Amino acid sequence: MYLLILAILIPFFVAALMPLIHKRLEPFHLGWFVLLVPLVLFALFVSQIPAISNGDTLIQTIHWIPSIGINFTAYLDGLGLIMALLITGMGSLVVLYSIYYLSPSDSFPHFYAYLLLFMGAMLGVVLSDNLIVLYVFWELTSISSFLLIAFWYHRKNSRYGAQKSLLITVFGGLGMLAGFLMLHGITGTFSIREIIAVMVQYTDHGLFYPAMFLILLGAFTKSAQFPFHIWLPDAMEAPTPVSAYLHSATMVKAGLYLVARFTPIFGGTASWFWTVTIVGLITLFWGAFCAVRQTDLKALLAYSTISQLGLIMSLLGLGSAALHFGDGEQGALYGLAIFAALFHLVNHSTFKGALFMVVGIIDHQVGTRDIRRLGGLMAALPITFTFAVIGSFSMAGLPFFNGFLSKEMFFASTVNAVGLPLFGVPTWGLLIPLIAWIASVFTFVYCMIFVFRTFFGTPQLKKVDRKPVEPTLGMLISPAILCVLIIGLFFAPNLLGDHLLKPALQGIIPDISGAAPQISAWHGVNIESLMTFGIIAVGTLLFLSLRRWIIIYRLQPAGWTFTAFYNAFLKGLKQTANWTTTHYMTGHLPAYFSYIFLFFIVVAGGTFVYTDALAIDFTNDSPISLYEALLTAVMAIAAISILFTKSHLSAILLNGVLGFSIAIFFVLFRAPDLALTQLVIETVTTVLFLLCFHFLPEWTTERSSKRIKVRNAVIAIGAGVTVTLIGLTVNSGPLFDSISSYFENSYELTGGDNIVNSILGDFRAFDTMLESLVLFIAGLGVYTLIRLKLGKGPEKDEHQ
Repeated sequence: MYLLILAILIPFFVAALMPLIHKRLEPFHLGWFVLLVPLVLFALFVSQIPAISNGDTLIQTIHWIPSIGINFTAYLDGLGLIMALLITGMGSLVVLYSIYYLSPSDSFPHFYAYLLLFMGAMLGVVLSDNLIVLYVFWELTSISSFLLIAFWYHRKNSRYGAQKSLLITVFGGLGMLAGFLMLHGITGTFSIREIIAVMVQYTDHGLFYPAMFLILLGAFTKSAQFPFHIWLPDAMEAPTPVSAYLHSATMVKAGLYLVARFTPIFGGTASWFWTVTIVGLITLFWGAFCAVRQTDLKALLAYSTISQLGLIMSLLGLGSAALHFGDGEQGALYGLAIFAALFHLVNHSTFKGALFMVVGIIDHQVGTRDIRRLGGLMAALPITFTFAVIGSFSMAGLPFFNGFLSKEMFFASTVNAVGLPLFGVPTWGLLIPLIAWIASVFTFVYCMIFVFRTFFGTPQLKKVDRKPVEPTLGMLISPAILCVLIIGLFFAPNLLGDHLLKPALQGIIPDISGAAPQISAWHGVNIESLMTFGIIAVGTLLFLSLRRWIIIYRLQPAGWTFTAFYNAFLKGLKQTANWTTTHYMTGHLPAYFSYIFLFFIVVAGGTFVYTDALAIDFTNDSPISLYEALLTAVMAIAAISILFTKSHLSAILLNGVLGFSIAIFFVLFRAPDLALTQLVIETVTTVLFLLCFHFLPEWTTERSSKRIKVRNAVIAIGAGVTVTLIGLTVNSGPLFDSISSYFENSYELTGGDNIVNSILGDFRAFDTMLESLVLFIAGLGVYTLIRLKLGKGPEKDEHQ
């Protein structure tokens, strides 16, 4: 049974059937049916926990293009399992939440089809073992997230946010694809498992570092790392269930997954260690710093997500040092950072998912997410307030919530990094815990803003659109489950650690034992706990004095933001594209022919010159008979005469002379079938020309300058000379082998006596069919143009 492959494909199948299912299920809510998909898949992956926690893996393959090593191979290990559980588990809660959140006026079939498409793509990313298959699913996540972010496409900001996320993530994805191809060039395989096994032999390969940086580019753009983080806040224009799913639990974690999956390949090197760590730390600090000044609750959460993703990314970078030491005390010490990254990956999904749903409830029940219009909601929304406190305090890293445990492990990893005797860390290592601590202070501040500015103080009833009341029970179930998990993981963290985190760690650093510790809520008074006390003390002071120092954000000039640079870049790109297009799309047909022929001369002719393939040899050619010479002269005269004719009829007849002369050539060369075919085609063509004669525009003499005429003549002669040289070279040159031997046994292969028919009907049957299709489409186009011309009257310029 191909359970893993089915698990990936089932969401796609259901998404494709969504319009039909929607009609069958009316008047029931479509979400209840869709909910079954992630629930069943979640149960499937839960059933794999015992086997995976015992060190087993599951591999299933369907051959796709085996000749070049591209197969649909699904691979489930601890790392894939933890991601699959997040995708399907959070997917279930988000679908349940959306049933109560979406308006009846929203298009449910479209929404759930996009959501399932995204779910299947994410499962494909985390379960694929083949690089090309992984890339296909990777880009599918970009496309499906684009559709989800732009779900309310009538809003300008939704369209802008969707376009921004697509451009940035696809840009990174293309770089990642180039890195994948380089990896294949180095190792000769597309299998991630095989690359991990052999990569140690190729660390000095010239493409090792280019491949590494290109793959990191894809990971950084997907996970909104600095400076590619600018797409995430604008993606918050999506419906809140989408924000909770894409930007807290799944899509943005695809980049983290990619870094974790490729750590065994590139980890242990200084370049990987510093690049991942520095980008993560900068993202951690910048996201937390920017979150404080946000006045929209979803924007605040967006920047907090950026910051938390940076935290996890920096941990993956610090933990990669373990691969340098291998198994032993040092390896286990620094491998702790990867364990902490995995732990915080799960914790972040729980508290951030709950917080997004809380914001959705506030927006749904109050009518605004603007902090300046909120306040005093605790009395009206006591349950929602409770969820907000649990989620925010967990994100701030306070005790009795799961975020506290992973944050303490984060501090421990940064402190351990100071003593790393590698990669020049002793010089700059002290900055690592310092940046982590400062960013955590800002994290504490914006968490307090979220809770106290929204739920405490005087109610702002005149500033909100609706009287605040608690939502229906259904909308509270999903955040309630997440809040239970937040508290439950604090009191029983080792249940998660033993069955999910340790197997996932083995998937990243399999040869290092002892890197997965027993998690304890209280670990005594040490540097980590002192850092936490400092955060609470300093963070409280900063929160209470917020109005006095918030002015520091105004020091940044308004135009000096990455979003402003992005907009300026797009504007410049658009202007350049318009200028270029305007200057070459002139609506003048001879100009278009000039581009085509110039391209042909440069590429085709240049290739022959560059490869020294021009070799003309007449010694083995047959002698030219008198009839052939006369026929050639007739054709040349007819061709030249067309240039000087002054009527359609003359041109059509001269063109017919050319076609019928070619038929006579076939007769002379004893190819009656070809001659007959040519005669039929030429006759039909000439008749069609005559039929259209009435509709053809008036024959006008070309009026252009002498310079343009000379230019056109040069291009025409150049194209003719190129064709002639290529023909002569192909006949006698060594660049290509003759294809005639391929058809020598055509009778045995096709059963046809006529070689021409065999070629057209068997050897290149699809080619012939598609050519016929092209001719049919061209015919429709010609007919349409003629009809349009009749309807519109006089000819108009293309730009009018």
